[in-house]
This record gives sequence, structure tokens and C-alpha cells, in this order.
Amino acid sequence: MTALLIIIFITFIGVGLPDSVLGTAWPAIYRELGLSVSLAGYISATVSACTIVSSLMSSTLINKFGTGVVSAISTLITAAALLGYAFSSNAVLFFFLAIPLGLGAGSIDTALNNFVALHYSASKMNFLHCFYGIGVAASPYLMSLALGTDDNWRKGYIIICLIQLSIALIAVLSLPLWKKAVQKIENGNNVPAKTLSFLQQLKMPAVRMSCFAFFGYCALELCAGSWSSTYFVNIKGLNSDKAAQIAMLFYIGLASGRFLSGIIAKKIGRWLIIHISTLILFIAIILFILPLSVSVAAVALFFIGLGCGPIFPNLTHLTPQNFGIDISQSVMGVQQASAYTGIMLMPWLFGVLAQTITTALFPYYLLFLFVIYALTIFMLQKAILGKKNKQGSVSE
Repeated sequence: MTALLIIIFITFIGVGLPDSVLGTAWPAIYRELGLSVSLAGYISATVSACTIVSSLMSSTLINKFGTGVVSAISTLITAAALLGYAFSSNAVLFFFLAIPLGLGAGSIDTALNNFVALHYSASKMNFLHCFYGIGVAASPYLMSLALGTDDNWRKGYIIICLIQLSIALIAVLSLPLWKKAVQKIENGNNVPAKTLSFLQQLKMPAVRMSCFAFFGYCALELCAGSWSSTYFVNIKGLNSDKAAQIAMLFYIGLASGRFLSGIIAKKIGRWLIIHISTLILFIAIILFILPLSVSVAAVALFFIGLGCGPIFPNLTHLTPQNFGIDISQSVMGVQQASAYTGIMLMPWLFGVLAQTITTALFPYYLLFLFVIYALTIFMLQKAILGKKNKQGSVSE
């Protein structure tokens, strides 16, 4: 299944491409169209709301149509939405196109995450999200080139759309590989998948804690990536293209953290990787808060990305182990929905704070989100340990 894994890696670049482009282009967009700075939070919230819907529906869709078909169609949908953004002239179109962008993103994310968690190692899961990091790092870079001296954000969206269309074509052409892989898996699989409802899963304490952990972490990651460019423009006084290049450092750190995690995942446990990453993240946020130079802030932003990098893939890969292979697809959907709830609410909330108070709150807001994440990750591990101890005493 090596060829299929390569296809999955490439497809996951397409998952990352749309996630970082709006935050990078927004300083140029809101000035050209005469929009408020906080509107980006509302647009991102719309994308996330639709992603939550598609994540909760993903288990049913994947069981009916298959992971390959869902991934290919969803990538095509996101490419069409990106093209629409390039020709948008008002806020209404931005909100309208956020709907297909969100619906497509949630299905791809959930489908591929669960497939890799079930059938590949923790190293492969980290490398998968490293490719996501490549996608989210490429968007700010390409957009910064397009912005140049004339803030041509529309050109940036067109370039990113063409790349997304190429990835969608690869996903469509790979459907025969998916068919062969699924047949091979089904022939050797003795554990039938179960589809649990949202309410059934919320009755499980460990699932609830997992949802809170994904909520806190993803809120932190998305805020750090999507608002850093605006922060460096409004507070540090940089031009849009320079700020976009600094924002790219976060995503480079994100990809680097996942690459390094993939290398060491065979040597140390996934929980230990998460704990080390959490410590790096905390130190980097404190450094980012200190009133130092732009260069130091840029380095701190890189290390915030480096600390964030390994957390999501390792938490995701633990899903079948924590909850069982039979219900992992259902739990994965709920985890993704919780992640995108954090993505929807918390960047929007910061947009409101930036508009009504000041963008200078950005570093302290990151610290606030870190505290939420750190507390919930501790509670999650405690809940899982309690669940395993209970199962062990029952079996005895």
C-alpha cells in the first residue's frame, strides 16, 4: 500500500492549502474592499461551521461511498471555492464560498486521518500531517509573492486554486488504487466497523475529554497561524508581504515539528512526544509575549509552530488505541467536529477583540488558549488511564 500512501500524502497537501490563505491575504483584502478587520473571524467561523457538519456526517458518507471517492470529490469542491474567492468583490461572496470550502475540508480530513490511523504507523501519521504543514506553509509563501508591492491577493488565490485542482486530478486518477486497497483490507479484517451517534459518544467520559483537547489545541493552532500576519502589520508596522513571510515561519515550524516527530515516533511513545511538544509550545509563547524585537518575535512564532506540529497527528493516531478499532471512524468524526468548533469560535472571538480593543492582545490570547489545551490534555490522559484500569479490573 506504499503507492496509496503517497497519494494520501499528496492529497493532504490539499487539506492544508486553503487553511492558511485567508489569514495571510486578509490585511490586503479588507483594505481593498473596505471591510472591517474582524470580518475574517466571521468568514473563518462559517468555514468551520460547515466543516463541523461534514465531520459529523463523514462516517456515514465514508461507509457508503468509500474514503477515496469522498477525498477526491471534496478536494474538487475546495478548489472551486478557492477560485471563487479570487473573483469575489464583496463580503457576501466570501461568506457564500465559505460553505463549500468547509463542507469539503471536513470530509477529507476525517476520512484520511482515520484511514491512516487504522492502517499505518504513528510515523506515517506524523509524516501525513507534515504534508499538511507543507500545504499551509505554501499558501502564505505563494500569497506573499502575489501580494508583492501591489497587494494582488486575487492572483494568489488563482495560483493556489490551480495547485488544488492538480491535487484533485491526482485523487481522481488514484481511485483504482483505493478500490484494490479496500478489498485487501476487507479480506483480512475481522473487526466490523460500528457507527455511533453523537449523543452515544458524548456519554463516554474519555470521548468528552478528547473533544475538549482537540477543541483547545486546534483553536490555538489556527489563531497562531491566521492572525499572526495581521498582528505583525498592525502592531509591528510591517508591510503585508513581509508580514506574510513571517507568518509562513509558523507553518514551516509546524511542518518541521511533524517531520521530526515522524522520525522519532518509533523510538519514543506518542504521549511523551505530546508532552515535549507542549513544553516547547509554552516556552515559545512566553518568548512571543516579551516586548522584544521583530526578529525575536519571528523566531518565537517558528517555535510555536514547532511545538504545535506533533500534537495533532499523535493525538489522532491514538484514537483507535484509546477507543477501539470498531468505533474509531465515529470518534474521529466527533474529534474533528470538536477541533473545528475551536477553529470556528476562538479565531472569531479574537477578531472581535482586535476590532474593539487592540490586535496587541494576540500573544496573550495565545497563552489563554494554551492554558485551555494544557488542562484538557492532562484530563484526557487521566480519563484514558482510568478507562484502561477499569477494563483491566473487569477482565481480572
